[in-house]
Order: sequence, then structure tokens, then C-alpha cells
Amino acid sequence: MADKETQPAQRRVCIVGAGPAGLSAARALKRLGIAYDQFERHSDVGGIWDLDNPGSPMYESAHFISSRKTSGFFDFPMPDTYPDYPGNRQILDYTRAFADAYGLRETVRFNTEVTDVEQDGSDWLVTLADGTQCRYWAVICATGVTWAPRRPRHPGEFAGEIRHSSEYRSPLEFRGKRVLIVGLGNSGADIACDAAANAAAAFVSIRRGYHVIPKHVLGIPSDELADAGPQLPLWLERPFFRALLRLVQGDLTKYGLPEPDHKLFESHPLLNSQLVHHLQHGDVAIRPDIASLDGTRVRFADGSSEEVDLVLYATGYDWAIPYAERHFTWNEGRPDLYLSAFNQQHQNLFGLGYLEVNSSAYTLFDHISNVLAQYLHDQDHAPARAAAFDRLIATDHPKLNGGINFLPTARHRAYVDARAYHRYLGALRKRLGWQTLTPGMFDAVGSARDVRQVRA
Repeated sequence: MADKETQPAQRRVCIVGAGPAGLSAARALKRLGIAYDQFERHSDVGGIWDLDNPGSPMYESAHFISSRKTSGFFDFPMPDTYPDYPGNRQILDYTRAFADAYGLRETVRFNTEVTDVEQDGSDWLVTLADGTQCRYWAVICATGVTWAPRRPRHPGEFAGEIRHSSEYRSPLEFRGKRVLIVGLGNSGADIACDAAANAAAAFVSIRRGYHVIPKHVLGIPSDELADAGPQLPLWLERPFFRALLRLVQGDLTKYGLPEPDHKLFESHPLLNSQLVHHLQHGDVAIRPDIASLDGTRVRFADGSSEEVDLVLYATGYDWAIPYAERHFTWNEGRPDLYLSAFNQQHQNLFGLGYLEVNSSAYTLFDHISNVLAQYLHDQDHAPARAAAFDRLIATDHPKLNGGINFLPTARHRAYVDARAYHRYLGALRKRLGWQTLTPGMFDAVGSARDVRQVRA
């Protein structure tokens, strides 16, 4: 492969992926004048939000589960014309507008897949699908966590159709069918509502109860209300919001939802307003865990059964970084990363976007990218400070759960509380003398006209 290797004239960074996380990293590097190449296997930016991106888990009815005002890239708000909870096409348009405003699209090599990343001394050799190898000073893996569908297996044989939610696109697919959705995360709840409105019969199989949070409380988006209100200590915040939910929704167990086996905030929030409506009207019914499959009949743990045409698993995704898997330490299917981004075994190999968070991920990406870029910049311009951060990467073990005992599941292995994360990152920036994100700091990166237009 040596004859295909290219050696850049200057130290460059490789960004793998041009979804929201990859674009956030690109803007941060561009601001500090750090040379980089960005590779995207699809034909355009946008990541999972592009329904035409092969393997995307997106479906036609998908919307943001965080609201417009609390979401989005730093200093690049979503247009005021967007609804409280933008749909997938609006998010895609917004993400592409972000790339255009800061001139990020021009540096992306589209239709170019990275197949391998290998350490070579202090550098990294990145292999592309055509066999070309490129040498880089650092690599940022930003290819996301929803590309490897998790498909459970149940005893027995099923004569109907079995699919994963990643293969679902349109509610019309449910017409005339008896549908069982397995799993009740946010995607499962959305798809269950699609089935409730379109299928001949709709059921949802779940193993545990969930705290269902409506998208609006008192006419205000739930996360906006939480952010705007007084910042209560957890011991007071939890009973307050639990009581508020009970007042707004009543007792959801009478609609078949089991009582949650965990406290509020201890798992990823199920943010949905339509599900309760459909349960109240009998359009969808809750069933327990699957015991076995038997022809066209699904048998459940409580002894009941249903005739079903389609079993659709909304059971999440295995996290994977296939081109660099061996360079990360994994724990219960999650990479062990300092502050969810910094590899503790390999300097200058990063994972951006490999976390679960209970607030806007886009803004959090920007805060992480800001620190990551300044760390790389310091390696050339302030090596003593970069070395101090190296020591933190190797020895620091901050608690980022905000005092919340998240469920002991693989999914929550990489879960962080947004408030706790921002507080810690702020303290770290102050300790090291790094700049915080401030309005206008990225204006010089791209088109001021495009940026002002979005802000207006």
C-alpha cells in the first residue's frame, strides 16, 4: 500500500463523518486555523437526518425530542419559523445551512468511506475504500451511534415479517397489518403512534415501565420550562416534576403502562404526547415482554398472545467504530472516553458524539469540539498546557451524572447529565485557561451574511 500513501506537507487532522458532530468539529478546527480533511461516505452532509443516507434510522414522522430554542449549534439558532419540535426534514435543512454558513461543505470529500485507522508512530494512517492511505496527526471519529441495529432473538419461529426500526420509513407500511412494536424508547413510541393511526391493530411489548414526559407543559416545551425555571436541587426537583406530571397526565398504569421501576430522570426520558392519547383511545395496547414466537402468534410473559403480521424491533443500536474499533477500550458496548471524547490509551484519537445526554446534543458537541480544538492547538503553541491536559486524560475520573443514579444498563453506561457536564467543562476550561464559547466567536469562519440571516 506504500505506493498509494500520501504525505501532507503540514500536520493535518482527519474528521470521519459529516453529520452534526463532524460538522461541529470542523467549525472548531477551522476557527483556530488547524488544517483538516473530512471524509463522508454519503453524498452530502447531515448524517442520520438524511432519509436517503443508506442505513439511516430516520423515518418520515421523526421529530427532534428537544425543542427548537434549547437545541441547535452554538450561536446558530434554528429559524424562528420552525415549530417547537422541528421535523426531520427541517433538521436536515438546518444542518446543511450550518455547513454552508461556515464554509464547511467545501472541505468534505463525499462518497468516500474510511475503512481503517492504524497507528504509525505518533501519527495515524487512514485507509480509504479505494485503498488510498493518508497520514494524519490526529483523527476525530464522528460517525455516530445508530448504524448497527440491535436485533434480539426470541424462542420459536415466526411466520410473519420481522424487521428492525432502522428499516422503517413510512406509516403507510402498517396499513392493513396487525403490528407489534418491541421496545418503547423515543423511536419506539413514535413508531407505535404511527401504527396506532394506520395499522389494523397495534401493540407495544415492553419489559419495564417508563416516565412519560409530554412535549409541552402549560403550553411551554418541557425542556424549555425546565431550563427557564429555577435550578432546584435534585431532591426537590424530582418530586416537583413527578407531581406536575401526575397532575397533567394522571395515573398512566390504568392504560396498561407498568409502574416505572426507577425514579424520574434515572433513564433517558420518554418524551411523547401522542402515545398517551392513543392509549386513552384504545388505538394501541401495551403488552409485556415476548416469551416466544409461534407461527403468526406472539406469546407474552403473562401467558397472553396476539395474532401479528409484523414484529418491528425498536430495540436500539450497538455502538460501533468499525474502522478504528481496536484502538478504543470498550465497556458494555460503550467506548471508555475521558469527557466522552478523549481516548485514554491513544493520544490524538477522539470519539465525538459517543454519549447519551438528557439535553441538546448539538450544543454539547460544540462545547466538546471547542475544548478538543484548543487542546490540539496547544500541542503546537502551548505544549505545557497540552501536557497538563494529557495528565488529566490519564488520571481524572469526573462524575458527570449530576447526582442521578442512572439505570445500570449498557445504554446508560455513557449517559451524562447535561448540567453536570457543562459545569465540569467550565471548571476545566477555567483551570487550563481555555476560551469558552462566546457569541460571535465563529463569525470570521464563514459567511457573516448567512450567519446573520439565520440569527434574524
